[in-house]
Amino acid sequence: MANKIVYLNGEYLPLNEAKVSVLDRGFLFGDGVYEVIPAYSGKLFLFQEHLDRLNNSLKLIQLPILYNKQEWLDILTPLLTDNRAQYIYLQITRGVVEKRDHAFPDEIQPTIFAMCSAIAEFSNRDKGVKAITLDDTRWELCNIKATTLLANILLRQKAVEQDCTEAILIKNNTVTEGAASNVFAVINGVLTTPPNNNEILPGITRQLIIKLAKENQIPVKEQVITLNELKTASEIWLTSSTREILPVVELDKNPVGIGHPGPIWQTMHDLFQQVKKHPYER
Repeated sequence: MANKIVYLNGEYLPLNEAKVSVLDRGFLFGDGVYEVIPAYSGKLFLFQEHLDRLNNSLKLIQLPILYNKQEWLDILTPLLTDNRAQYIYLQITRGVVEKRDHAFPDEIQPTIFAMCSAIAEFSNRDKGVKAITLDDTRWELCNIKATTLLANILLRQKAVEQDCTEAILIKNNTVTEGAASNVFAVINGVLTTPPNNNEILPGITRQLIIKLAKENQIPVKEQVITLNELKTASEIWLTSSTREILPVVELDKNPVGIGHPGPIWQTMHDLFQQVKKHPYER
């Protein structure tokens, strides 16, 4: 691990030599954004979509957009080590300041950090996972992929402590998303996911699933999902860049559908694997 090469502010250096000042606003305030970009066969997957989301997050926190697509590729691609499934973690903060002050500094020199890690195999995918529902106690700007994740961490930990993979979050009796994932449910035969708004992160895997469903005549819609609809859905999925599509087979200690991954999940899982092998031209 110590010899792992990372990128920090224009340099490639061993991980144990990468240092950030304690006066970095990312450390002091969580004042920054991040992206998690998967890579398959040595190529970044859905890179333009991830870059668009990064730029939107930067815009929403009033941090100037730094590089174009090719410049980012030039920075990130050298971090890929081989053809295994990997992901790039990219974090941008507002940078180092002279003193701790909530107001933005007059001069901004963002801190840019990136590293590559292997995507761990999820051995229970075909068997499905357990989830619980919890009240969504997070802030109102969940569409920003911000580094301030303490609320998500506490919610996810509650799920872990109940031997569950994820917490599905509920606000005003409707589903928002998972603590670290987007949510899909099959309701009356229709694949349904909450609409994009400030209460959810616009997931890249979520976006791809909607596109694949439309291309393959799978009924799909972006619509509010009530808690009751979630609890009576025939299938529930969790989606993210590193875990892809996980079927939920138990929710709040009750079986989902038949208690096994459903047929629509299997179809979408197969479609997703095909795209990984033969990705769209990006």
